[in-house]
Formats: sequence, structure tokens, C-alpha cells
Amino acid sequence: MIAGLPLWDVVELALLLVGVGALSGFLAGVFGIGGGAILVPVLYECFRVAGVPLEVRMPLCIGTSLAIIIPTSIRSFQAHYKRGAVDMEILKVWWLPIVTGVVAGSVVARYAPERLFKIVFVCVAWSAAARLILARESWKLGSDLPRGPLMRVYGFCVGILSTLMGIGGGLFSNLLMTFYGRPIHQAVATSSALAVLISIPGALGYVYAGWPAAANYPAVAALQWPFALGFVSLIGAVLVMPMSLVTAPLGVKAAHAMSKRTLETAFGCYLFIVGSRFVVSLLSGP
Repeated sequence: MIAGLPLWDVVELALLLVGVGALSGFLAGVFGIGGGAILVPVLYECFRVAGVPLEVRMPLCIGTSLAIIIPTSIRSFQAHYKRGAVDMEILKVWWLPIVTGVVAGSVVARYAPERLFKIVFVCVAWSAAARLILARESWKLGSDLPRGPLMRVYGFCVGILSTLMGIGGGLFSNLLMTFYGRPIHQAVATSSALAVLISIPGALGYVYAGWPAAANYPAVAALQWPFALGFVSLIGAVLVMPMSLVTAPLGVKAAHAMSKRTLETAFGCYLFIVGSRFVVSLLSGP
């Protein structure tokens, strides 16, 4: 027995997390999305098996996902930056609103209904997926990204929504940039940098928010040091991170090897699948 679980169950969970790490790292490189949309549901199942109470299971998933996204997104950003694909001007405008949104998201997460954010996410993801898959170039919010207060509002929204869902921010920033006519390769590359801005303060916020959890649930080994730090599972992060770091640069190479149309279609299909997961969650309940 390890942490109250049979040895074979522990081995199965470990292998699952390693495999998910490889997949999330690759997707982080291809789409600039951090990989959180893959990590959160798998972590949720792993923590369920590990006996983590429902009341703290989702925060533990999101906090762990954000922590894992830190090195993965840095690795992905470095690879995209070397290819000159990152729009640094957007980073200069968005970094402060995004960090502010991350802080606000840590507070709002305690009070806002989870269903609201899932519904918003599904609407945005599916509309963008339809545009990308059907190649509807006329579905645009404008010919280029706006300047001034609206751009900062967008940055704040990217930060707050990403923190609440533990997905690194790449999905939302990617959608905004493509809806304003930016090339998909540039959107993917810039989104990988934004994931760094979101994941670091986001993970620290969940460490702080989950600090009392260990004392409140002393019988749950998965919440105790050295297995966890606040709402960040250290054992989960250690198992997922290595493979994600290996596969992130491979995803970057794959993204730049694809044509604009192929990458748009692939990203559209990914958005549809992720949106469908949230629909199932909404229909099935908690």
C-alpha cells in the first residue's frame, strides 16, 4: 500500500499521468494552449481514485494544472520565439491586465457559479471551432486587434477565465487573435507566452488558497506534504512535467510544419472536443 492505495493502482495512475504529460506538452507546442484542457479532467479522475474529497478536488486539479503549465509553456514559448513568431507588442499591452485578471480569478473562484463559466466557454469554443473548420473568414470581430481600453479589457478577461478553468490562457487569447484576423501561427506562438504570464501567479494563488486544506483533511494523504503544497499536487506535477517538457518542442515543430489551413482545422477540432467535454459536464451535473 502507498498513501492508502494498492501498489498496482498507484502504478496505473503514475503511467496515466506520464502519458498525459506527453500529450499535454505536445498540444502546448502545437496550439500554444498550455495543455490544461487535457490535464484537468485526467487529474480529476486520478484524485477521485486517490480519495480526494469532492469539495477540494476541482481546486486541486486546477492548481496542479497551472503549476504543470509553467515549465511547459516556457519551453513552448522559447521554441516559438526562436522562430520569430511571437508578437511582443501584444505581450507589452496585455501583461498587466492579464496578471490583474489572474488575481481577480483567484478571488472570484470562491463565489461565482462554476456552470456560468462552462457555458461561456462552450459558446466561445464552439463558435470559434465552426469558424476555423468551415473556413468562414467573414466571421471576424475586426480587421485587427483593437487599441486602447478594449484591448486591456480583453487581457483581463483572458486572465480571469483562464485562472478559473486552469487552462493557461492559450485558448482564449488564440480565439481573440484569430477572430481579429491574426495568422493562426502567430496566435499560437503569442498564446504560449501568455500562458507563462497566467500560470505562474495562478499556481501561486492556488498554493495560498489551498494552504488550510491539509489541516482540514488530515486523513487525505494526497493533500499532505510532501505530496501536495496547498492546492498543487507535487506528486502529480513531478510525474507529468518531464514528458511535457520533452514533447513541447516537438509540438512547435509540428505546428510550423503545418499549412495555415491544416493548423486551423486541427485547432478547430480540438476546440470542438474540449467544448464537448464541458457540455457533458454541464448535462451530467457535478
